Amino acid sequence: MEALYESHIPGAKLLFRGKVRDVYDLGDALMIVTTDRLSAFDVVLPTPIPGKGEILNQMSLFWFERTRSILPNHLLDRPLSSAVADAGARRPLEDRTVIVRKTQPLKIEAVVRGYLSGSGLAEYQKSGTVCGIALPAGLRDSDRLPEPIFTPSTKAPMGEHDENITFAQAAEIIGKDLAEKVRTLSIRIYSECAEYARARGIIIADTKFEFGVDGGQLYLIDEVLTPDSSRFWAVDTYQPGKAQPSFDKQFVRDYLSSIGWNKQPPAPALPAEIAEKTAAKYREALERLTK
Repeated sequence: MEALYESHIPGAKLLFRGKVRDVYDLGDALMIVTTDRLSAFDVVLPTPIPGKGEILNQMSLFWFERTRSILPNHLLDRPLSSAVADAGARRPLEDRTVIVRKTQPLKIEAVVRGYLSGSGLAEYQKSGTVCGIALPAGLRDSDRLPEPIFTPSTKAPMGEHDENITFAQAAEIIGKDLAEKVRTLSIRIYSECAEYARARGIIIADTKFEFGVDGGQLYLIDEVLTPDSSRFWAVDTYQPGKAQPSFDKQFVRDYLSSIGWNKQPPAPALPAEIAEKTAAKYREALERLTK
């Protein structure tokens, strides 16, 4: 499978390139191309993961459809041909591109945690809290929480790290009423989708949602419940008390740690074996969830 590291669409206005997505301005809408780029430790790697963009896009489309009854999303029912007339230019974009409405993205990341891991675990071990939420004593790495919690974060510029914040801080940024609405919706979407995934062998330990506003209406935007925005663990190998194998960049992180990379640009290239193993994990997650 040929990888797509960057998209180049004749005549289309490139708005920006993110870590993974290339976003084009169509005037009254946006066109989002999910590439095969991969970032680790907030640095984009020079080695693409073949097929990753298509997998992420298909997974987001799946979850957007499942959550439509909870909250509208930004997808527009427009064919790709309406934005890219040339069939040859369209071909590499077909399964990795969406056309979406323009919204004003909220200035927070809406994070929901159902299990204790990552930065939440680090904070808990220091203070017994996660984003100011007190948790029971004695929880271990990867333990399931009594109930899912909303733990927002800031949105950092590309290459910098998001910072966890309290709900009160989130309310100061976007307003109390909107923050309460986002918290309620985030926990509901996570809870319903996590239950579905668990029945198919995947634990969604935590996830990050993005929301945007247009004309007073709140929309679910960006990507939804993918291995890039979530921690996916296998039900059959889950053992709390330690870090869990995951369906994402684990092979990449392990490799980069093993060679002593300092986590600063430029990132080193990946061996073909690491890229292939990572692609296989993404494919497995999609197949488990959608078949």
